[in-house]
Amino acid sequence: MTIADCYDALARMIDYPDNKQGLQSDCDTVSSFMNEQCMDRHSVSPFADFMSASSLAQLQEEYVATFDFNPATAPYLGHHLFGDNQKKAVYMVMLKQEFDRRGYTPIGVELPDHLSVLLAFLGHLSRQEGSLSRQKFINDCVLPGVERMNAAFAAKHDSRWKALVETAWLLCAADCKEVQSC
Repeated sequence: MTIADCYDALARMIDYPDNKQGLQSDCDTVSSFMNEQCMDRHSVSPFADFMSASSLAQLQEEYVATFDFNPATAPYLGHHLFGDNQKKAVYMVMLKQEFDRRGYTPIGVELPDHLSVLLAFLGHLSRQEGSLSRQKFINDCVLPGVERMNAAFAAKHDSRWKALVETAWLLCAADCKEVQSC
């Protein structure tokens, strides 16, 4: 199992749920990778337990309540970094340019700063090139937003999605640990 597999699985888990069986498989992939990398101090099991006990409709309802109706936990990193000002627009354009430069075309219709899109891009980078450019991208463009999003979730003890955001933060932080400024 590779870090690209983990990024891809986590990206699908943080996207709007549309396939419960796929979510289970992705939970298994992320759990296995985190255990292999000795990052098992954190677990996706709270989310996996919730997912197993819920119908797809319940997962979708909870997703919308968590991410769409609560700006504090919105999955858009530009929102967490810049609010709604011109700097966010610059960030979005920069992300799209980086995607184009690296030959990445996001699947779906989400904005480029959606956490699931960025995690899938990190999976793409993991398969395409060495870790240094990926680590710089994480440090400059992803980790600051994920840290703020994780802080917003820290106060939400009852959130089913909290474990996934914490896992994204942990994975990104561990992946960029070789860059001194991380």
